[in-house]
Amino acid sequence: MNKKKLSVQSVVAIGIGTAILFLLKRWVSIPIGIPNTNLDTSYGFLGFIAVLFGPAVGFCVGFLGHSINDFTQFGTPWWTWVFTTGFFGLAMGFLKRYIKPDEGKISTQKLVLYNIYQVIINIICWVVIAPTGDVLIYSEPANKVYLQGIVSAFTNSLSTGIIGTILLVIYASTKVQKGSLKKE
Repeated sequence: MNKKKLSVQSVVAIGIGTAILFLLKRWVSIPIGIPNTNLDTSYGFLGFIAVLFGPAVGFCVGFLGHSINDFTQFGTPWWTWVFTTGFFGLAMGFLKRYIKPDEGKISTQKLVLYNIYQVIINIICWVVIAPTGDVLIYSEPANKVYLQGIVSAFTNSLSTGIIGTILLVIYASTKVQKGSLKKE
C-alpha cells in the first residue's frame, strides 16, 4: 500500500506558515468599521503559500493559523470561520499545478487565472460557507453574518489579489526560468 505522506518541507511550511499567518491576522489586520470584520492581510499570504506548497499545506496553515489567532484573541475559535479559512487555503492550493511558481517567471495569463480563481473562492468561502455555518451552527442573525461575509469576500479578495500576486511574482523572479539554461 502506497501511502502519500507530508514531506519534511511541507511540515516545515505548515509550521512557519501557521506562525506567519497568526502574526498577520493578529497584528496586521486593519479594522474597517463592521464588527469582527477587517482588511486581513493574512489571506494574501495564505493564497501565496497554498499555491507554493499545495492544498494540504494550504488547509493546515489556514486552519491552524486562524484557530490560534482566535484562541489567543477571543479565548475560543469561531469554528465556522476557522474551517472556512482552511478551506480557502485548500482551494487555493489546487492552483499549484497550474501556476507553477518554481518554474520561474509567471505569465500574465497565470496571474489572471490566479486572481479570477481567488475571487471565486473568496465569494464561495465568505458569502456562502462561513455565514451559512454561522446561521446553522451558532444561530447568528442572517443579516449580520451575511453582511460580514460580503465585506470579507471583498476585502479578502483585495488582500489575496494584491499581496498574493506580489508575493508570487517576487518568488518566481528568484527562480531560474524553466528551459533557460542552454548547453554550449
